[in-house]
Amino acid sequence: MGDLATAEGRYESAGAPVYWIHGNNDNFDAIAAGDLPPDLHHISNGTAIQILRQGYGGQPLVVAGLGGTFAPTWYETRATELPHPKKSTAKATELADKRRHFVREDVGACTRLRGVHVFLSHEAARPFRPFPGGRGPDAGKSQINEVLAAMQPRLHLFGHHHRFSDDTREGVRSVGLDLVSRSYLLIDAASLDLQLKHL
Repeated sequence: MGDLATAEGRYESAGAPVYWIHGNNDNFDAIAAGDLPPDLHHISNGTAIQILRQGYGGQPLVVAGLGGTFAPTWYETRATELPHPKKSTAKATELADKRRHFVREDVGACTRLRGVHVFLSHEAARPFRPFPGGRGPDAGKSQINEVLAAMQPRLHLFGHHHRFSDDTREGVRSVGLDLVSRSYLLIDAASLDLQLKHL
């Protein structure tokens, strides 16, 4: 669900195919150049890919993505026009890179997708309160609700907040993933039933 780069902006082989969307802490130059290990398959915003499910009669799993975060000041910008100036340090360059945000055209492309089994986003749908016990301000984004309402995928997975949650938004099961150092999900490829595994 994003933020797959190391602190230095490198991408390392996972040893198995990984299908992922970008977060807000990724190396967007490497993504744009396709400078990734061969087992890392980046899903661009507003697109859907088919992943072959072994043992299910060759029926593919259709996965769509909307990476990055919402920034109201950049939302109306065309994706190709998001600035990404070079700064004096790698961290400053990362923070100045506005490709870390999704824009209206990305959301529009997602809303037009149909037949999607799993929708991946970095941001959560509303309401999402990021503190334990469902406390805190609503950190969800209505653009994710808009996509869920139109697309109606069978399952929605998101990251960014690094806290496990399991809710229903717009009639879709919406699951937030924890830090991989704390827990992970096993998902049945046919039924999309989930098992939460704690470390």
